[in-house]
Amino acid sequence: MADIMIFAFLTGFGTSAGLIIAIGAQNAFVLSQGVRRNHHLVIPLICSFFDALLITVGILGVGTAVASNPALTKAAAWGGAAFLFWYGAGSFRSALKGGHLEADDRGSTSLKKAVLTTLAVTLLNPHVYLDTLVLMGSISGQIPLAERPWFGIGAAMASFVWFFILSLGGNLLAPLFRKQVAWRILDTLVGIIMWSIALSLVVNLA
Repeated sequence: MADIMIFAFLTGFGTSAGLIIAIGAQNAFVLSQGVRRNHHLVIPLICSFFDALLITVGILGVGTAVASNPALTKAAAWGGAAFLFWYGAGSFRSALKGGHLEADDRGSTSLKKAVLTTLAVTLLNPHVYLDTLVLMGSISGQIPLAERPWFGIGAAMASFVWFFILSLGGNLLAPLFRKQVAWRILDTLVGIIMWSIALSLVVNLA
């Protein structure tokens, strides 16, 4: 019995990790805020909490119903594309402006703004719903019912581990970003990622 539970846990952990580790809008945001040392514990906590919540909802079967509603998925895609274009534009402006990280430059953005932006980049990103609600929900359907809770726990654990590694890893890279060129490169890459994902959403809607 223990072997079965461990296998279900590891299956959920590996599947979730494979989906979330790919470079995307949410990962780029978490990394960039980690580099800025901007609420770098609160932000990954919010991301991983909502991942766990959506994975749970997907495993309960809600993901299939959401995916089957064209109007809902289209509205989410347009809203997500608009937000990603807006955030990407801000990153490009920051890259043009330049800057560097001071030794005491921590939490320069208010907690309220950091929380709201994290919620936006998480909940307005259709790819988050595809990965958690739809894909994880569909894959869990292949797992015996008694083992699905362990599959879900493993999937949620992968999300917590990844986002905190990403944020704290970015925090460790902060000394590098006292150089203006590194700051420009980071902001440019974040902008490219955001706009690329936004463009892919628009193209799929066309």
